[in-house]
Amino acid sequence: MKCSLEENLETIYNSIDYLKKHGLKVIFDAEHFFDGYLDDPSYAIEVLKTAEQAGAEVIVLADTNGGNLPSTIARIVSNVKTVIKKKIGIHTHNDSGLAVANSLVSVEAGVRHIQGTINGLGERCGNADLVQILPPLIFKMGYNVLRTNLPREEKLKKLREISTYVSEASSIPLSPYHPYVGEYAFSHKGGVHIDAVLKEKKAYEHIDPALVGNYTRLVVSDQAGRSAIIQEASYIGLKLSKDHPAVEKALQEIKEREAKGYRFDNATGSIRLTILKALGYNIDRLKVISWRTFVEKGPTDRVEAVITLQVDGDIVHGIGHGVGPVHALDLALRDAVLRRIPYLESVRLINYKVSVVDAGEGTGAAVRVFIEFTDGKSRWACTAYSRNILEASLTALIEGYTYKILIHEIQTI
Repeated sequence: MKCSLEENLETIYNSIDYLKKHGLKVIFDAEHFFDGYLDDPSYAIEVLKTAEQAGAEVIVLADTNGGNLPSTIARIVSNVKTVIKKKIGIHTHNDSGLAVANSLVSVEAGVRHIQGTINGLGERCGNADLVQILPPLIFKMGYNVLRTNLPREEKLKKLREISTYVSEASSIPLSPYHPYVGEYAFSHKGGVHIDAVLKEKKAYEHIDPALVGNYTRLVVSDQAGRSAIIQEASYIGLKLSKDHPAVEKALQEIKEREAKGYRFDNATGSIRLTILKALGYNIDRLKVISWRTFVEKGPTDRVEAVITLQVDGDIVHGIGHGVGPVHALDLALRDAVLRRIPYLESVRLINYKVSVVDAGEGTGAAVRVFIEFTDGKSRWACTAYSRNILEASLTALIEGYTYKILIHEIQTI
């Protein structure tokens, strides 16, 4: 920094003193504190004392390089507590994957001010993730954090909503495995696990997911048991017992289709259609007779889809012009079905994903399509598998609209 140790102390004191004389509250961040303390403990403490004497309200200890272990952090914070009387804060980085752990052990050692970011966004490997720090502080350590009069169980109800918003606003995807708020944070796939969770949630859930705005997901898959099918059926108002023949029938179909390349994780619409089919419901309400897409790039750009459907016995035609072939297919499908079923107007696509399952030869890869839908009140997702990406997309689209039709009829009975 091109200044002597004495000049550094003088600069700290004068800066804080100047701000205080102008009526400002001062939080002093001791950059590189822990590494500085390990190199020269007496001078590091002298820096903190200078900031305290100058009037700083909070003295923040920073693990700027993110390289220290929780045991080191806790020991140094405890030492600082014996000589500094003002409130002590902590600022950790995640270069060793320990920013959250280091923040929490600091609180146990006496820290009462934590700096962090939503989802841990920050330089290099990121800062301490407040999404992972707040729940244990409130629900496991018993601290009254956040400036709100809400009761303890209501404080973090919007945590997942906030985390998702920041992810979308920053264009930095939120991992489905993110603790507390991730899509899979309270997701259970194995048959034994699912059965256990239904009997005693604490067996595989360390807190109630509703406390952080999340919820339990029972993933129906080739590993799932009958309990998952029964639970999924209950979401659409169907009460089934474990010995109901439709339960085993639906489970076997899901396992057979996953063996061929499908994946039903979180594909709630496809799962529930499989259950309804096993119960004898007609799920072929929208039967494709023919379809085609046309993409032209040149003097005139044109993306068009044409489809012919049998909708409950009637033949209807639809045409759509979109920004891409899948978009055009969706518009053509809507153009056709809305002629017979106008309440499908409320259905909208909110997510579309494609995964390569088998690279195959050349460009003949097998793909898995996952599409999420909403009608403004509820959400569901459908999946399909094919070596033709447009065919897989159309199959998932058909399932998505068919699901809405059947649920609408079930709920109006």
